[in-house]
Amino acid sequence: MKYTVKQIKQIFLNFFEKNNHKVIKNSPIVPENDDSLLFINAGMAPIKKVFTGEAIPESKRMCNMQTCIRTNDIDSIGDRHHLSSFCMLGSWSIGDYFKEGAIKYAYQLLVEELKIPASKLYVSVFSGDKEKNLPADTESEEIWRGLGFDDNHIIHCSFEDNFWRMGDGEGPCGPCTEVFFDTGDKHGLSYEQSGYFDDKKRYIEIWNAGVFMQYLQHEDGKTYSKLSMNSVDTGSGIERMVMALNGLDSVYDTEIYKPIIEFIENVSSNPNQSSLRIIADHIKTAIHIINVGIQPSNVKRGYVLRRLLRRAMRHMRVIGCDEKYLEEIASRTYDNLNSCDIAPDWITSKSDIIDVIKIEQEKFLKLLANGLKTFEEFISNPKNISDGKLDSTLVFKLYDTYGFPFEITKELAFEKGLSVNENEFNQLFSKHKEESKGDIGKVFKSGLADNSYESVKLHTATHLLHSALKKVLNENVNQKGSNITPERLRFDFNFERKLTPDEIKKVELLVNDVISKNLPVVKEIMTYEDAKKSGAIGLFENKYGDSVNVYSIGDFSKELCAGPHVANTGELGVFKIVKEESSSAGVRRIKAILKND
Repeated sequence: MKYTVKQIKQIFLNFFEKNNHKVIKNSPIVPENDDSLLFINAGMAPIKKVFTGEAIPESKRMCNMQTCIRTNDIDSIGDRHHLSSFCMLGSWSIGDYFKEGAIKYAYQLLVEELKIPASKLYVSVFSGDKEKNLPADTESEEIWRGLGFDDNHIIHCSFEDNFWRMGDGEGPCGPCTEVFFDTGDKHGLSYEQSGYFDDKKRYIEIWNAGVFMQYLQHEDGKTYSKLSMNSVDTGSGIERMVMALNGLDSVYDTEIYKPIIEFIENVSSNPNQSSLRIIADHIKTAIHIINVGIQPSNVKRGYVLRRLLRRAMRHMRVIGCDEKYLEEIASRTYDNLNSCDIAPDWITSKSDIIDVIKIEQEKFLKLLANGLKTFEEFISNPKNISDGKLDSTLVFKLYDTYGFPFEITKELAFEKGLSVNENEFNQLFSKHKEESKGDIGKVFKSGLADNSYESVKLHTATHLLHSALKKVLNENVNQKGSNITPERLRFDFNFERKLTPDEIKKVELLVNDVISKNLPVVKEIMTYEDAKKSGAIGLFENKYGDSVNVYSIGDFSKELCAGPHVANTGELGVFKIVKEESSSAGVRRIKAILKND
């Protein structure tokens, strides 16, 4: 029997509903009132406060299908089963049934309802950890044995693999038992033949049949005590379940991805499997992220979105897929989410989602052309390569001067048989942050309250604000004063009237557009006269000596300033005007902040 995604979803939910589980809603992918996660990454994430006792559950028994996003394994996407977004089928028992109930439900659903031969299933159990004083989960092992699983189908796993925790600090935790599907001899020797349980190729996890939260991990992350209430969290990626039940080779052969991949392949001149899968996966995840109102940026959620889109766009170039097809790929992906019955609650319209993708594409194509050319120039010189590694100063220059994302440099280097030193890159990045702060004297000359990195970023943003005001209002607008703290910037300028909401929005859009381009902030030292001739904005002439510092940000801003500044606009985040008011006769005042996303 061939199962569709919609059928499996309904079989799962119906099974648990008839066993007295309440079906709860699919939560938005951005956690509510939870700064510990960028995105919902597991079915239990939206209800995790239930397990800590901070919230009351809708029911002691619950189930749903939850959209999840995980990008920690982004380098593995393109293999048989890794995805950046997926749908998690989950069920929960809060202080109700425990190990026996959870394991028997797993067996009944997989073997009796979905008709998977028990011989194709293997299970893992926690082997215990003497150093942490945690016993082996013999109870789960015996329950599986009672269901007919013998030594050859029960795998004993360590703390790292089969003990779940919320993190390194205090929180509920416990052993888990996972179910794996045997994909057959073509993917390697069996566990019985080799004695090695290959859970990367031959055996694919299709269900975590139970995270058994029976312990409290204490703040030290090393000691544990028993909880007063035991709970169960289960999860199954529907993509893997469809793959297993239909005997498919990978999750990308399912109806969720196959029609999209086939379209991309048909409009590509040099397709390869990995790139096709990466494009299909990344565009789908990007649609989910844009749907909840997130825009591409250089920080947090916006950075994840930008990285996914730009990685997909680069792989389109790799396989000879013209950029004009990106809109069609996104459109077909949007429609396919609906037809497979795994679409989120749509908050943003299809056309608006595609518009965000198209704008990001335009920005990236300009950046990519310059970056690729420079990268090729760097690697063509043998002096820039040592022991198979590209010189870290050049890697940083690609980021700092050309706005080229480190991850793309890393991928390009790998394709050329080279590597990059991420630690050295991070050290150079940290160094330029420190240099951006400048000395205390420069700080106070520039209107900064201190020399914190946050203040330096806001000071750099005043340059962009100044130029944006000139472009939106008129060229006669000039700075009349500024005051900067780590929390906000205050910028005074000559203008006779209150700004309209439309003008404020245009100023914000201009500033954020420059930020998104990752433009370098370039310092030049020249005579005051040469600075004036170059077109630099020069105010408060009595503050400058014979030589002056001129800071340029692309062709958008050029200004005399004592500093300090960041090295690249991509560091700034999202610019937001929070207030516009009168300062004095003929002078207006703007207060603005930089947000992380």
